[in-house]
Amino acid sequence: MALIATHARCESQSSGGFGTIGSGWLSDRFDNRWLLFWYYGLRGLSLLYLPFTDFTFYGLSLFAVFYGLDWIATVPPTVKLTADRFGRERAGMVFGWIFTGHQIGAASAALAAGIVRTDFLTYLPAFFAAGALCIVAALLILSVPRPAARRITAAMPLPARG
Repeated sequence: MALIATHARCESQSSGGFGTIGSGWLSDRFDNRWLLFWYYGLRGLSLLYLPFTDFTFYGLSLFAVFYGLDWIATVPPTVKLTADRFGRERAGMVFGWIFTGHQIGAASAALAAGIVRTDFLTYLPAFFAAGALCIVAALLILSVPRPAARRITAAMPLPARG
């Protein structure tokens, strides 16, 4: 069982690298809100699927590929949306606060999953709650206003005086 879990984790990590690079490429070409919609939605579906894998090699491998592909894939579109919304000058600071909130949320989710495991002797409700929250996040990201198109104007040459 430990070997299967190790293999799934390795698949998840290698998929994450490809997912991040691909996501960066996609973020430059498509609406980042829709990218995040798909990333969060697929993450939620994969979390809802996980308890039904029976933790077999193939079931965990399928989960690891989908979950791994979007593990860090959310970073490029989130950074781009942050820069579009708050400006390039403040994007780093704002993304730092987003990351801080993410870590607080992750710690809270881990604590809640531990409490669920202690009380119900299963992680099943935690997986379902996490999957459902991802689907809610997928729907909520579409409510973010589309970034305003920035118009770049070239300086017009002045007529020659003479």
